[in-house]
Amino acid sequence: MYFNSKGQEENTYDAIVIGSGISGGWAAKELCEKGLKTLVLERGRMVKHGDYPTAMKEPWEFKYRDATIPAEELKDYEKQNRTGYTMRESTKHWWVKDTEHPYTEVKRFDWIRGYHVGGRSLLWGRHSYRWSDLDFEANARDGFGVDWPIRYNDIEPWYDYVEQFAGIQGQAEGLPHLPDGKFQPPMALNCVEEHLRDSMKQNFGRTLTIGRTANLTQGINGRGPCQYRNRCIRGCPYGAYFSSNAATLPAAELTGNMTLRPNSIVHSIIYDPAKKKATGVRVLDAETGESLEFYSRIIFCNASTLGTTLILMNSANEQFPDGLGSSSGQLGHNLMDHHFRCGARGIHEGFADRYYSGRRPTGFYIVRFRNLDKASERKDYLRGYGYQGAGSRQDWTAGVQELNVGLGAEFKSKLIVPGPWQLGMNAFGECLPYYENKVTLNKDVQDKFGMPTLTIDCEFKENEMAMRKDAMAAAAEMLEAAGFKDVETFDDNSWPGLGIHEMGTARMGRDPKSSVLNSWNQMWDAPNVFITDGACMTSAANQNPSLTYMALTARAANYAVEEMKKMNL
Repeated sequence: MYFNSKGQEENTYDAIVIGSGISGGWAAKELCEKGLKTLVLERGRMVKHGDYPTAMKEPWEFKYRDATIPAEELKDYEKQNRTGYTMRESTKHWWVKDTEHPYTEVKRFDWIRGYHVGGRSLLWGRHSYRWSDLDFEANARDGFGVDWPIRYNDIEPWYDYVEQFAGIQGQAEGLPHLPDGKFQPPMALNCVEEHLRDSMKQNFGRTLTIGRTANLTQGINGRGPCQYRNRCIRGCPYGAYFSSNAATLPAAELTGNMTLRPNSIVHSIIYDPAKKKATGVRVLDAETGESLEFYSRIIFCNASTLGTTLILMNSANEQFPDGLGSSSGQLGHNLMDHHFRCGARGIHEGFADRYYSGRRPTGFYIVRFRNLDKASERKDYLRGYGYQGAGSRQDWTAGVQELNVGLGAEFKSKLIVPGPWQLGMNAFGECLPYYENKVTLNKDVQDKFGMPTLTIDCEFKENEMAMRKDAMAAAAEMLEAAGFKDVETFDDNSWPGLGIHEMGTARMGRDPKSSVLNSWNQMWDAPNVFITDGACMTSAANQNPSLTYMALTARAANYAVEEMKKMNL
């Protein structure tokens, strides 16, 4: 593949950011606001804030009522359809075609992704939780993986910083292992959720709180508050949830320092062995097929965990034959994701005179209560889990299976009477950083652009399986103690990737012999390359990771600019 290096001066920037999703948007904002001329490269199509074609549509405006996609169309989306919710008429346009962007699974791995400006920041579940030293010290404490090179005190001010710009609603709970943040006013729990909260506190000393999410309850920075439509995955024209499109990219654009280039597939990073640093990137234009080179003093890799790792591996050279950043032997290894889809559900016969209004875009969160100390220690597994869930009242769909209630006025009147309260909780558990969970470059299988793809070899192991059993039993125990009836546990199976929280493969650490990055997300092998997406993560915790990506990115960008001022980069 030939890359055109003509016009190097006009193709030179202070910084290049690869990817425009959650972490890439933050890198763009921070670098531009600090005065750097920044090129943001996005492999997918342009999506401006508000370009959300189905955001305002009602179910009856879709051909299939937003329920069914014809089997013929689904053939292109075999892996993207594994979630059970992505392939709807209202959201299908966000996801890649697996036939055009293949990968190889040694064991089942569900790589769920969309290629467009904003990436998965338009599609995420928005749960935003801080990590604590329980998480940053976990590897050192139990010996799995390597020690994180940072602690909570290092990242706390950056959590403060990004939360106030992104807008996180939540309730302060005063827990050391789930630190409180700079919250907007919290959304309200409904009556059955409050009942479970009080019962759990009284009977077990455990905490249930409203899910802390990046949904505005008060407008900020020209973004409006949440309208309680719960159609976030379609894109929010009000800007009521945090996305690159609504928040960070407009801030970067406002500086006049950003050049955003969609349809720009990064092939590899250019490394200069004499300077021992990267000098730029090679790009394939997805529309014209033209091969180009762009140059900069620093590079931020934010193409998502697996996307970044593919680029690094494809950047192999004489000095680093296994890929840029591979000298430790850790590049591509320690792949993690959260396991979930297990827990319990039940019916509550009380509160028949109570209901709720609106479609709240978050549920409740039950904070981790296992392996916090000696009193909560488990002998059958390490680390822990939390729950996400919600309570609601059964609605008219219950009548679909009860058509013997009659017809006419009697039937119609029963359709508008709400059924009993129901509540379910779904565990999200930590996956240990196993070296053997890995990705490798596959040059034999190429995507539609002729780029190599990945082979993914990843699985959950005995520790995760033992955790799931406990999570189901504990969920049922809490529901029964709160007076729920017909309590049943469930395990709907979980495979890596399905949580869409993939992490690892280019981890941070204290030693270049055992990690890819240092404490500033800076590559040991090329110190002007920074990785602040999920690839940098050294362990997974059990909390959703995106808020931590934001904080790490803002922190690393600040450090990079300071180092540039000192002429160290």
